[in-house]
Amino acid sequence: MEFTAEVGEQRYAAVVRAAAETVVGLDFDGTLAPIVADPSQATIHPDAAQVLVDLAGQVRAVAVVTGRPARQALDLGGLERVGNTIGDAGKELYLFGQYGNERWTSTDRRVISPRPPAGLASFTAELPRLLRRLGAEDAHVEEKGLAVAVHTRRLADSDRAFESLLPALEELAGRYDLVVEPGRQVVEVRSSGMHKGIAVQKLVDELDPGGFVFVGDDLGDVEAFEAVAGLARKGLPTLLVCSASEEESALVELADVLVHGPDGVLDLLRQLTADAASLRA
Repeated sequence: MEFTAEVGEQRYAAVVRAAAETVVGLDFDGTLAPIVADPSQATIHPDAAQVLVDLAGQVRAVAVVTGRPARQALDLGGLERVGNTIGDAGKELYLFGQYGNERWTSTDRRVISPRPPAGLASFTAELPRLLRRLGAEDAHVEEKGLAVAVHTRRLADSDRAFESLLPALEELAGRYDLVVEPGRQVVEVRSSGMHKGIAVQKLVDELDPGGFVFVGDDLGDVEAFEAVAGLARKGLPTLLVCSASEEESALVELADVLVHGPDGVLDLLRQLTADAASLRA
């Protein structure tokens, strides 16, 4: 755990003191699960389930906020079982899928999802021709129901392919009033009007927490970081944690704490759990 400045250490201490009323929000890929070439194989870190259960015992609620479909995140992460354990203990696990468009909780225990956005089917139909034109026909296309993600990680020059595809996908998405969300060697196209910052605000409105922690790793988490920073300006104890990597540095300057990948994330959550328990003892 590396604090980016003295204020980061102060913010961590404030969150520990407010832990019982604090919501801890977490991204999935790159945060709880290692980044892998095939997104369907991105299983949660083997220690994460117990760490989340222990953490939930010390905080107001735990929330996973991901670009993945909710059902996929539940299955890959074993989060339904984790949520049931947390819920049976009288605590709450929230899962917001597809940037907040889908919702599952350990109380309700069912996925609530809207209809796919208008224009997504037409975008998807045109996508293969665009990929062929740019020589990226081997890019992995992941259809999520409410979004489409184009992964360049499997391509020979993945970074160059990403840079080439991004403006073309932005142009095509714009024709259908869809938005583009770039990530770590992935470009996601989805409906406008929802992002992780709105999911953070939903949790604030529903739970009225006394503190907020958010842990993320790439561009898709920027709005969540900005929403939590807004809470800090209002006087709420907050902590922003970047799961840093060589591939993506967008969150580094916004973060209070840097950790390295899921191993570092879990170490921080263990420390937060232990420090909160010690303070309450």
